Amino acid sequence: MAGFRAVVLAVAFASASAFNLPSLAPVRPSLSKAAVSAPRPAFVTRRSGIVMGAVAAVKQVPHGGKLVDLMVSDDGKKADLAKSCDFEHQLTERQLCDVELICNGGLSPLDGFMNEATYKSVVDDMKLPSGEIFGLPIVFDTDDDRFVPGKKVLLKQGDLDIATFTIEDRFKPNKVHECKQCYGETTLEHPGVLMVATERGAFYCGGKLEGLNRPKRDFPCRTPAEVRAELPADKDVVAFQCRNPVHRAHYELFTRALDAPEVGEDAVVLVHPTCGPTQADDIPGTTRYKTYVRLAEETANPRIRWDYLPYSMHMAGPREAIQHMMIRKNFGCTHFIIGRDMAGSKSSITGEDFYGAYDAQDFAKAKGPELGVTPVPSLNLVYTEEEGYVTAEEAKEKNLTEKKLSGTKFRKMLRGGEDIPEWFAFKSVVEVLREDS
Repeated sequence: MAGFRAVVLAVAFASASAFNLPSLAPVRPSLSKAAVSAPRPAFVTRRSGIVMGAVAAVKQVPHGGKLVDLMVSDDGKKADLAKSCDFEHQLTERQLCDVELICNGGLSPLDGFMNEATYKSVVDDMKLPSGEIFGLPIVFDTDDDRFVPGKKVLLKQGDLDIATFTIEDRFKPNKVHECKQCYGETTLEHPGVLMVATERGAFYCGGKLEGLNRPKRDFPCRTPAEVRAELPADKDVVAFQCRNPVHRAHYELFTRALDAPEVGEDAVVLVHPTCGPTQADDIPGTTRYKTYVRLAEETANPRIRWDYLPYSMHMAGPREAIQHMMIRKNFGCTHFIIGRDMAGSKSSITGEDFYGAYDAQDFAKAKGPELGVTPVPSLNLVYTEEEGYVTAEEAKEKNLTEKKLSGTKFRKMLRGGEDIPEWFAFKSVVEVLREDS
């Protein structure tokens, strides 16, 4: 039976776009004890050929010790690099996000897409060959026969030259194994597994990048160096990651995190939402960005910084939590708020959660010391008629009257033009959501 299951899954990954196979029986291994064991010190060695950017005097050091900067500034050199390429390739939205974060140092210490050896090391051991912890593989997928070792490709966004990609190797990954290791799942009911099986090409290519131009976006995505330049020196910076509009409970959560025992005095919060591809039913990135801008203007809190991340979500739960922490480390953050079921997802068939509510928190606590980022567990806040937002434990202890509004009910009220209670959502956010609906 196990052999039959392996054959079925292999067929699904080879031909998922041609077969409607969303109901494959899930294989849901739990995180191994080794995966959450006491962390080992990171062994750091630097590879040659990396162009390093200046790092502001913030408290946090970049992952691997130095911030990668692969962007070419000289226009003449940009033109020569573009002319030296063998052919052009139009980047997908997910590829565009990865290229941008590699080139600007968001994925330091990477200086290109992972080759086969690096890919396998990250998939199986969650480490780069040089020793640094790394949550998820960063790969360039293709079905194009022109992508072979030795070729140089001009990566484009429409007419805009984005980067050159010098191909080091081309390999066919075991996608079933990749998904089982990275997502803990091999069922197409998981959105990350579905992405790997149906969106990605059959082959992966590794190699170095040289950045030519930033992508054109409807929302600004500042580089790690630019963000670091405006962070306070020698102060804790607490990152808050989200992929949805910020509502009242979120705001209470990340402002109260500044008072957490793990966080030092005069710390600031960096609200750093992902605005790239995510789950199919999530609100579009451009709309989310508009809500953040409006809310930043409305709250005008000097201890809150707002920036935007060109990152494509995998919904990989615990391992993606590590990826987010690592990226925010490169942006200068010392702490990271870990919410309930962070980067989690539900089965597209049964609606069942793929991860436990605290799996990501527990994993982050275990790996945080090795990564050099302190996780801040999010408070379980509820709204009460008597005292506003308090912890669920306090509400129960004081026998307070809780008020609840589900996401489904909120969306129904939003579509129907009904008044949204201000204890649940900011008026400015609701206005944007209605304008863009």
